[in-house]
Amino acid sequence: MRQNSSLLWLALWLLVPLPEATRVQLKPETLAAFNQYMQAAQARFDRSLRGGPFLWVDQSPDRLREVRDGKILAEPSGASGDVEIPDGLIHDWTGAVFVPGATLAGTLRVVEDYSRHKDIYREVLDSRLVSRHDGDFHVYLRLLKKQILTVVLDTEHDVRYTRLDSTRCYSKSFTTRIAEVQDPGPNEHELPPGNDHGFLWRLDTFWKFQERDGGVYLECQAVSLSRDVPAGLGWLINPIIRSLPRESLANTLKETRQALAPAKP
Repeated sequence: MRQNSSLLWLALWLLVPLPEATRVQLKPETLAAFNQYMQAAQARFDRSLRGGPFLWVDQSPDRLREVRDGKILAEPSGASGDVEIPDGLIHDWTGAVFVPGATLAGTLRVVEDYSRHKDIYREVLDSRLVSRHDGDFHVYLRLLKKQILTVVLDTEHDVRYTRLDSTRCYSKSFTTRIAEVQDPGPNEHELPPGNDHGFLWRLDTFWKFQERDGGVYLECQAVSLSRDVPAGLGWLINPIIRSLPRESLANTLKETRQALAPAKP
């Protein structure tokens, strides 16, 4: 009984704003390790555009069959979805979904309309296009991350869309700013970027879109950076930190499919 009461108390404590003592600093060596990882990830993505199967699902007949059957895939991009680096964790997941009846042109109209993202995605509380020049976008997203702990983040991203031909397109999105919002509401304020609770320090994505087989395939590789697991709370915080990136990717693909699915008569 005493143990159950302690667990309940700790769970309730985690529902309120986190104390000052749990804040951490994004260290230069952590950011350097992430940037090095991202250079390699981008190089692999660029190579996939030059030769071999365009889509990740085409590398595996089982993946392709599952996606065609309506399954949403979200798998580790490498041996593991989580990579430990000095004082941080890199989360690298790749997912795919197929939208029957969709077109590439219609897909791009939806995903490029950033003012509507707040109406499409549950994790997006607010969204707007800051600037655009041809296929280059600078966007603002207010994100909600919630799984016992609730975190609100003001984020900005540079996104570039590139059309390869009439049926294929890809995009790259890189974080330019992430600030955790303290006490969201009338009295809210931002914590200094990189000096917060460390649940999301970077979020970069690579997307591929291909129209074929009577619909559109969408794929996303999402690479994010968070703090490492705080000492003493690993048994609880560890699953939260490690499960959120995969769940966010799967939800993003699901909600994109819902936004693109042709209306039923």
